Amino acid sequence: MSAPGRGVPRPPPAGVRRPLGSGPARPAPIKVAVAVSGGRDSLALLHATVQAARPLGIEVLALHVHHGLQTDADTWAAQVDGICRRWRIACVIEHLKGQPRRGDSVEAWARRERYAALARMAQAADAKLVLLGHHRRDQAETFVLQALRGAGAAGLAGMPRLAQRGDLAWARPWLAQPREVIEAYARRHRLKAVDDASNRDPRFARSRLRSQVWPTLSAAFPDAEAAFADAAARAAEARQALEEITAHDLAQVADEQGLKLAAWQALPAGRRRVALQQWLRVQTGQGPPQTLVARLMAEAAAAPSTASWPGSGGLLRRYRGRLSFSADAPAPPQQVVPLSIRRAGRHAAPGGALVVQRVATGGVPLALLQDCELRPRPPGQRFQRAASTPARSLKKQFQAAGVPAWQRDAPLLYAAEQLVFVPGLGLDARAQALPGTPRVSIEWQRGR
Repeated sequence: MSAPGRGVPRPPPAGVRRPLGSGPARPAPIKVAVAVSGGRDSLALLHATVQAARPLGIEVLALHVHHGLQTDADTWAAQVDGICRRWRIACVIEHLKGQPRRGDSVEAWARRERYAALARMAQAADAKLVLLGHHRRDQAETFVLQALRGAGAAGLAGMPRLAQRGDLAWARPWLAQPREVIEAYARRHRLKAVDDASNRDPRFARSRLRSQVWPTLSAAFPDAEAAFADAAARAAEARQALEEITAHDLAQVADEQGLKLAAWQALPAGRRRVALQQWLRVQTGQGPPQTLVARLMAEAAAAPSTASWPGSGGLLRRYRGRLSFSADAPAPPQQVVPLSIRRAGRHAAPGGALVVQRVATGGVPLALLQDCELRPRPPGQRFQRAASTPARSLKKQFQAAGVPAWQRDAPLLYAAEQLVFVPGLGLDARAQALPGTPRVSIEWQRGR
């Protein structure tokens, strides 16, 4: 639950006018958000940001995530809130809900949920930039931990200095700064930070690295921090080049129907593996297990035409020389589902949704969909793909279009007794709109 930020201007109540002579409305100030845990690094960043932003008329707000994992979490939130009151800046606090899933580490869950909460708070406050307090030691630690996990270039690249995700920018302005410089800044300005005991908890990998490994490593190799941070920067350059090559490869070997196995198999082995990893990441929304990548590298191209492999949250299948991914989703409805579609947009239905979009050519009349229904596929149903072709059975149309058998169970859309739309095939030509009438296209999206 989010607490409203203080210091954020509120619009006048409805019906209240500005006094005459008050002049034009002032433009909304630029807003910069700072992620503040209450620790030394983030508190120092917040202080420095406020000092730099105020003369420029930039509004700064603090974002604090209450993880609920420590007994002192309420105290930390109150301390951050109190500091923001004294510094006269807005503070937004969100309490995380839920807990790590089975098999998920506390560290991974907290990191994932923290960034999601920061994004929600920043977007709600209309801030386009979020600053994070990571410094050079954090980057060096990340490089070492990723190397110990066997990461490739993407993992070894560590944390980016600047990243754009959607309409929100994330920046780490102190990523090249040594930890000692930030400590000196905090002492000079007498910043009182919270003490997070989990930073010394040996159950966590980063804590073990800091307390048990780093002192010895730094004593033996005084330049280790800078060297690892530089290595992360080189890995980031390599990752960027690899991403550009992989994007080019995927444009040649993949399309909406899946991964074209013959073209993919023709790639050199290293590029073939990276292309597969990226394609799987896009399909599943997460990094693929290396065991799955190794198995597909060995089996996919030579597997029988109807082979399948369990994937992350779905099933991978080979069909007509392509590898496709189907996410786990509710079964399509097996009964008639009445619908009334009066506007473009996404219209939820059991087992998925109909996406309706206005189009200038083709399409069906929007008025036709005001009284329609989804039905299971009936026996003997015929479909006409174009006005110049005869209607044929759905089975033959599916075969001609190369629609796999497991994608043929989606419901059909009818208006009265007229077949309007078949997922995988499109609009029935007999339902096409006449010129001059509002027309729409239809797409079926399976899943929640």
